Amino acid sequence: MSSSAHRTPENEMEFIRDEEIDSRSGTDIMEAPNSGDDQDPNEHPNKKKFYKQCPHPDDKQRKELATRLGLEPLQVKFWFQNKRTQTKAQHERTENTQLRNENDKLRAENVRYKEVLVNASCPNCGGPAALGEMSFDEHHLRMENVRLKEEIDRISGIAAKYVGAKPVLNFPHQLAPPEAPRPAVDLGFGPQPSLLGELYSAGELLRTAVPGLTGTEKPMVIELAVAAMEELIRMAQTGEPLWISNAENSTQTLCEEEYVQTFPRGIGPKPLALKSEASRESAVVIMNHINLVEILMDVNQWTSVFAGLVSKAMTVEVLSTGVAGNYNGALQVMTAEFQVPTPLVPTRENYFVRYCKQHADGTWAVVDVSLDNLRPTSVSLCRRRPSGCLIQELPNGYSKVTWVEHVEVDEKAVHNIYKPLVNSGLAFGAKRWVATLDRQCERIASAMAINIPTGDVGIITSPDGRKSMLKLAERMVMSFCAGVGASTTHTWTTLSGSGADDVRVMTRKSIDDPGRPPGIVLSAATSFWLPVSPMRVFDFLRNENSRSEWDILSNGGVVQEILHIANGRDPGNCVSLLRVNSGNSNQSNMLILQESTTDSTGSYVIYAPVDIVAMNLVLSGGDPDYVALLPSGFAILPDGSTNNDGDGGNSEVGSAGGSLLTVAFQILVDSVPTAKLSLGSVATVNSLIKCTVERIKSAVTREHA
Repeated sequence: MSSSAHRTPENEMEFIRDEEIDSRSGTDIMEAPNSGDDQDPNEHPNKKKFYKQCPHPDDKQRKELATRLGLEPLQVKFWFQNKRTQTKAQHERTENTQLRNENDKLRAENVRYKEVLVNASCPNCGGPAALGEMSFDEHHLRMENVRLKEEIDRISGIAAKYVGAKPVLNFPHQLAPPEAPRPAVDLGFGPQPSLLGELYSAGELLRTAVPGLTGTEKPMVIELAVAAMEELIRMAQTGEPLWISNAENSTQTLCEEEYVQTFPRGIGPKPLALKSEASRESAVVIMNHINLVEILMDVNQWTSVFAGLVSKAMTVEVLSTGVAGNYNGALQVMTAEFQVPTPLVPTRENYFVRYCKQHADGTWAVVDVSLDNLRPTSVSLCRRRPSGCLIQELPNGYSKVTWVEHVEVDEKAVHNIYKPLVNSGLAFGAKRWVATLDRQCERIASAMAINIPTGDVGIITSPDGRKSMLKLAERMVMSFCAGVGASTTHTWTTLSGSGADDVRVMTRKSIDDPGRPPGIVLSAATSFWLPVSPMRVFDFLRNENSRSEWDILSNGGVVQEILHIANGRDPGNCVSLLRVNSGNSNQSNMLILQESTTDSTGSYVIYAPVDIVAMNLVLSGGDPDYVALLPSGFAILPDGSTNNDGDGGNSEVGSAGGSLLTVAFQILVDSVPTAKLSLGSVATVNSLIKCTVERIKSAVTREHA
């Protein structure tokens, strides 16, 4: 038996000491010849063994190695980095050789088939073959052509591993003339910009699909996306010292010094005027991992699911649709505006690239990173460092989501009463993204439920009726969220007073929107602080029995819930149809559609008067898009001054501390779109919202006392 069979950890340390690590710097090793191509015949086989067992040692392991070998930890770190680089380079060169060989073979076959097609003749007359006449040889050639297309797709997939994008290849019905020879694609270790440029030439990557990006910008965007993906993975999976845990409130804080050392390149140094915000959160959600990826990569679904966070979004350019029929390798340039439901917190606008990739272990990752360097004339108030999520498949249709949110932002314009909330991370941080996703996954599961109990009064058992009513409620919520924040889409005008209790108004004209009554719509909103917990405020506002205490429009009538759709495990998550039984016999009864939602970062109660005839159509499964809605309601957030996670971080928002309440109304003030808004209408809505606020303050503080 050889002596290598009796190696101990101490022996292995001695073998590693024999490596170049004790005498050469990282740069020397990087620039040394034969870095990965040739193996040193004098190198003992066991020298590789430790590296194979642990190619990514942590700080503790590196320090232990350094102590045993009498080296500096940095030397040990460089050795492992260089060894990984050499291994990767050798692997890439091997695949590159295979790729070149297959490419040459395909090009030769392509030329041969082209010559056969050009010289094809009619078997009867000897003349040129006419359309519709296909010889056996031509039929064989066409079958081979299909095979070639599949082969090129496969090679494109191999290339996609190195840039994260699928080349855009358009195949005509007939083979094109052979192209001029192109330089061989070197996928070996080398400067990334050069590598990306060669790949564009090889596959005409993104050349016609993205007119907005220049040839110089495309490789920059892809290189940035690939680097951002690597950073996201490490940010999501690395613990201390990069992330420092706080045992008191179960939060994690990013160590800025460690971050800069771990990711020295990034997207550039932080501007002095901007403040860093970084957070990480994990949760298990009830949705298949593939469906989650689809939501994140479809801008319409993404905006709908995160309506409280995303006020508007648009896909500017699609760089790649992905590989093999899914979103693996998908790359798209986007703009988005992120919001808090109040006019007192400015929205955050980002211009970024979103990159989706499925990794070898089956985990999906979606990362965003700002592209502000492509717009040097603009002044960025918010930069999005690599942010996004990892999605792991779990049994029974569940997924584990790990979210990282990392931005640099100018927050000077945030109102003082909202600054603690923003600083806590509950406004824009990972916790809010994950909590919103968890709640929306439950909502979607509820909409798809088929085993509905039939014994409860007011439960909608018709699948079509449930689907239509939930779709109508979803549009109501999106309309409310889009109209309550400080979006750049519209401009708020302050009516009176000063400070947080200001009433802010804006007008919109609705002409051809079937989901909104035609005419001039006046929106009014105000935000203020209440000395009671968010959950107490939420329970008060969603309870139909206490509605008469604040709802002026109900005229003191009795409010009764007549239909109910549960929207998750928490009883506060539901869609209801309410009937207002007016005491005035001359006034017809009114129906109100209401959705209430709550999670660990905030709550909403949103409602809108609806026509009885239209709702009967919806409940029978009719199209809800033509039901006109003017939503009003409330956004209830914790004030951020204390730990608002409740008992162990459950959905009981704000068991301690105060609340930040936003009250918003939308009212049709004139049915003629060309009419001018009168001062009387403004005064009326101002009085309405102020009266509602005073009633709520009086009721909840009296109840609290």
